[in-house]
Amino acid sequence: MSPVREITIVQMNDSHGYLDSHQEMFWDGSDAIYRRCGGFARIAALLDEIRRRRPGQVLALDCGDTFHGTHAVVKSRGQALVPILNRLAFDGMTAHWEFAYGPQRFEELVRQLDYPMLAINCYRQQTGDLAFPPYVIKEISGLRVGVIGIAATIVDKVMPPQFSEGLRFTLGREELPCYVAELREREGVDVIVVLSHLGFPQEMKLCREVDGIDVLLSGHTHNRLHRPAVVNGTILMQSGCHGSFLGRLDLQVDGGRITGYHHELITVEESIDPQQDVQCLVDCELAEDRERLGQVVGYTATGLNRYTALESTMDNLLLGSLLSATGSQVAFSNGWRYGAPIPPGPVTLDDLYNIIPVNPPVSVCQLTGEELWNMMEENLERTFSPDPYRQMGGYVKRIAGISMYCKIENPVGQRIQEMFAGGERVRPDEKYEAVFVTSQGVPISYGVGRHQLDLSAIDALCSYLSDSRQHPVESPIRGSIVAV
Repeated sequence: MSPVREITIVQMNDSHGYLDSHQEMFWDGSDAIYRRCGGFARIAALLDEIRRRRPGQVLALDCGDTFHGTHAVVKSRGQALVPILNRLAFDGMTAHWEFAYGPQRFEELVRQLDYPMLAINCYRQQTGDLAFPPYVIKEISGLRVGVIGIAATIVDKVMPPQFSEGLRFTLGREELPCYVAELREREGVDVIVVLSHLGFPQEMKLCREVDGIDVLLSGHTHNRLHRPAVVNGTILMQSGCHGSFLGRLDLQVDGGRITGYHHELITVEESIDPQQDVQCLVDCELAEDRERLGQVVGYTATGLNRYTALESTMDNLLLGSLLSATGSQVAFSNGWRYGAPIPPGPVTLDDLYNIIPVNPPVSVCQLTGEELWNMMEENLERTFSPDPYRQMGGYVKRIAGISMYCKIENPVGQRIQEMFAGGERVRPDEKYEAVFVTSQGVPISYGVGRHQLDLSAIDALCSYLSDSRQHPVESPIRGSIVAV
């Protein structure tokens, strides 16, 4: 009779390049509270301690959205993270925003990593071959563990075109059963782990459709799961964002079956002693710009975050700056989820880069009322479609200058009940001047007269905050989008 084996899986997802500790928001009843968390040196300390206590039993995996999201990482086109991640010694990763520098650059980064990038659903358009290995097999605790990767399916669908140049992405649901069978039958693995960046709703549906998955590590939607979901025999977990959390799953395996498990969502508290060698790597990467980025550029009276689905205080600050800078009637930004919260008080230049790390140029165009309506209906469907596989992107597109009332539960194309601009009902044939940042704010299929201004998003934000020392800026939830 074979002994019961134990495996510990550690998950990081959606760290978004946060090298050092940063503010994180927690809920305390009806109040938001802030405290500093995260940082790769503290993540390293946690990983080292887990590995020390469970030698040869630990599998550490990264669900992606790692190589993008902060100034140092974007400035270096991901290079700043390579030595740090190699020190953390993950066993595999998958990806989403990693493609922001273009597929060629991402492949350059992958070649420098000591562990594989995995994706069963990312193909080269020219040859039809997989761009990355579909899986890796690890010997953990005397067991063969198969790890299958699924990258974000939306890279070539709603992201800027340069993200996916030469590549095409599928959902992975047709490929996954074949790889599960291959690992079970040909490779004789004992445990199958899926490392995914599809998003929690999509992954819940995927687990219902595909048998034989023991554990699915979920990414993309920034869920803080204090208890894993169990679907069709699959344990599904996701562990927050910004490197503020790690997920830990301890498994008991007997005869190729999971007979017990224990899960913990670990907060990467600032009280954890950082691993000094990793902290040195972090400090080295941040040193050049630390003084400049630490400059206080203004003050906010409102706690800024992106943790609400219909409207966010952080994007209200961004949109307010765009309207102030251009005098446009309406403003748009994407429904991004990333961006470490900013408590009421001083705002630094680094905070602004965390809001919009690529610092894109501000753009304007003219939209008809019909286009406004259709664009927002399209976005609501991509956010709230009852079919998880049709959900693409982040939260609802952020808007200013518009008031919209909608029935979230209605079918596609029928959600918006009323839409107002400047206090008046939007008229289909009327033209509205819109200001936006990136094609995710206003897709290229909408509007005319599109052009970029000689103004960056960060400059607009700095100007907006310039006299806020005496009068801190307020960016509360204004009810721009109301579910009725």
